[in-house]
Amino acid sequence: MRIDSHQHFWQYDPARHVWMSDDMPTLKTDFGPADLAPLLWTCSLDGCVAVQADQSEAENTYLLGLAQKHQFIRGIVGWVDLQADDLTDRLAYYQQFPAMKGFRHVLHDEPQRDFMLRPAFRRGIGQLARFGYTYDLLIFVDQMTYTLDLVRAFPDQPFVIDHIAKPYIRQGVMGEWATYLTQLATCPNVSCKISGLVTEADWHHWKPADFHPYLDAVVEAFGTDRIMYGSDWPVCTLAGTYADVYGLVADYFARFSQTEQDNFFGENAARFYGL
Repeated sequence: MRIDSHQHFWQYDPARHVWMSDDMPTLKTDFGPADLAPLLWTCSLDGCVAVQADQSEAENTYLLGLAQKHQFIRGIVGWVDLQADDLTDRLAYYQQFPAMKGFRHVLHDEPQRDFMLRPAFRRGIGQLARFGYTYDLLIFVDQMTYTLDLVRAFPDQPFVIDHIAKPYIRQGVMGEWATYLTQLATCPNVSCKISGLVTEADWHHWKPADFHPYLDAVVEAFGTDRIMYGSDWPVCTLAGTYADVYGLVADYFARFSQTEQDNFFGENAARFYGL
């Protein structure tokens, strides 16, 4: 099974998609399954995991509706208020939808940088595993140390780091990112999505070699059994086409064995999300 483990759909609404800044005009339109399907097929991908782009349960309903209509949407990573008093009821509610595989919160936008260590948030994380849900970690480099505390506290909870924790590729800096990444990788319950690379680089002047030190660091830390391909489409279109993003990692992993490539391009995602 070949899977894009991280992409988005939305019907653009400026009131909800406030994260789309003025330098992202091409994103301020609708992106749906009909737009993505031919891009997947061109790259010989069998399906995708659709990840929330709006922090509301209405987003869950929207994505689950798309998954019902389009079989290539193999899983959903939604949003739920992990700090809510009725969280147990909400997680139980989503058990009726096999496509719902996990949840995430836009942690990197929280003013409180150690938001994930709030007692109420941690209590919420503590409930996910018994319902069989994964958790996507959307963080910046300055939050990696807090994230390490979180994942160590819940060794039975499957976590995956989105966008390799958004290192400073544009500046060519690795430093503390590489140090913390190595520490996170020592936790066997943590995986990593190789996604969101091009938007952390110079959007108009990146070249494949810019990413090689970061890809080397991720593979060295996590091996080839806990990494997965993600396009971050359509956000990736800010800095290139879907084919550009796929080609970047396909060329890098061409030197790996067929089994390692199969794991990266889908089997790891299938195992992690239970696709």
